[in-house]
Amino acid sequence: MKIYVPMDSAAKALGADEVAEAIRAEVEMRGLEAEIVRNGTRGMIWLEPLVEIDMDGERLAYGPISEDDVPALLDGKIEALGKVEDMPFFARQTRLTFGRCGLIDPLSLADYEVHGGLAGLRRAIAMPQDAIIDEVKLSGLRGRGGAGFPTGIKWDTVRLAKAPQKYIVCNADEGDSGTFADRMIMEGDPFTLIEGMAIAGLGCGATKGYVYTRSEYPDAVAVMRRAIEIARGAGVLGADVLGSGRAFDMEVRVGAGAYVCGEETSLLNSLEGKRGVVRAKPPLPALEGFLGRPTVVNNVISLATVPVIFAKGAEHYANFGLGRSKGTMPIQIAGNVKFGGLFETAFGMSLGELVNDIAGGTASGRPVKAVQVGGPLGAYLHPDQFDTPFGYEEFDGQKALIGHAGIVVFDDTADMLSMARFAMEFCAVESCGKCTPCRIGAVRGVETIDRIKEGDESAIPLLTDLCETMVDGSLCALGGFTPYPVMSALRHFPEDFTSQKEAAE
Repeated sequence: MKIYVPMDSAAKALGADEVAEAIRAEVEMRGLEAEIVRNGTRGMIWLEPLVEIDMDGERLAYGPISEDDVPALLDGKIEALGKVEDMPFFARQTRLTFGRCGLIDPLSLADYEVHGGLAGLRRAIAMPQDAIIDEVKLSGLRGRGGAGFPTGIKWDTVRLAKAPQKYIVCNADEGDSGTFADRMIMEGDPFTLIEGMAIAGLGCGATKGYVYTRSEYPDAVAVMRRAIEIARGAGVLGADVLGSGRAFDMEVRVGAGAYVCGEETSLLNSLEGKRGVVRAKPPLPALEGFLGRPTVVNNVISLATVPVIFAKGAEHYANFGLGRSKGTMPIQIAGNVKFGGLFETAFGMSLGELVNDIAGGTASGRPVKAVQVGGPLGAYLHPDQFDTPFGYEEFDGQKALIGHAGIVVFDDTADMLSMARFAMEFCAVESCGKCTPCRIGAVRGVETIDRIKEGDESAIPLLTDLCETMVDGSLCALGGFTPYPVMSALRHFPEDFTSQKEAAE
């Protein structure tokens, strides 16, 4: 008998460690033969801690389980939810990047290989650099961190650059509200990120990689560091990757948690031990990045998706999706919802289906008023826009962005003027201070919205002008995208701005 208890941070926050210890003690007391495996999460957070028991070849789920439920669980008195794969929330997904997450022991390389791990790397080893790059281009993979830039083009730029040293940098500085996919993959399937970075290194001619993450992710840091040690010991990393004669090694670096260090040039400055401020472009990091050398900077999900592309083929991956948005996206559902968690699906599902069907509507039972997609810099979408398919160009047509695909749901009690103010305040606090439109504009934005709140509707045109200045003049996306939530709130919910005078009186 194998008993799976997640070691994912979300599950641990809900008592998974206590449940695991209670199961260990109860198994020992009863003299049962059972192996307790600390797996990653299956992504259904409302059911955590979700315990799975594999006995006689059948793996059944139970949840949420508390430590007080353990005796009854082992007595067979708690009804099973069935197989995770048959549960509606899970069965409707297309799990490619997250295919192993929650299924395997995250720190068992043997378990990883049994479930298809390293097949992509072995295939890549037999390919020349240009063929590796062409495979990524053919897959249509685009950056999953927010910009949606074609991954293959970025890799090719680094490959063609002339330099004695090149680097692969994984941006794991996941700072957006309502996002947790990077953390889940690092805690639940770290070898897929390692494999993806190794393939990137082989394709670009880079021999060194770094995973840059935040100090708020201690569990992910510990798992990644241990996984790297295991991979190095097994010859997956090092001077002779899987006996190929080609080198690639990597390590984890931890930042202090500045939001702006999610921007690639700020991240590189921090990685070099400097203050995390934005660099002007050009030069691009692909030509002059870490320590002035050609550097690939990709998000966790972008790199973790590479192994499945090489294992199953670029055409297989490209067959999923919508238009230029190829493949799948792990959508993180959060906020006021009944069913929060991670839902990986092919691009193309409508926002309304995600919110009302998959997420089950609001937890409060009240009508949905707005959905913010793409973190604190993402636009607020109105229910009238819920037929918008989940795709890069489709969201751009709605003056919105997918970002890291976190969606945060609000019911009809939300005050959108307050949410717009929060966006400006967030930018003011998190600005690195390098450019004036962001550093000063966000402060003026808070002041201007406060005037509107006090009933001064003449300040609304001023707010619009200020947002245009920030979009056009900011050095990076922090100042450039802060107007998205502000202007979308003003555009779709004008009553929350124009009714302030009466409310103030």
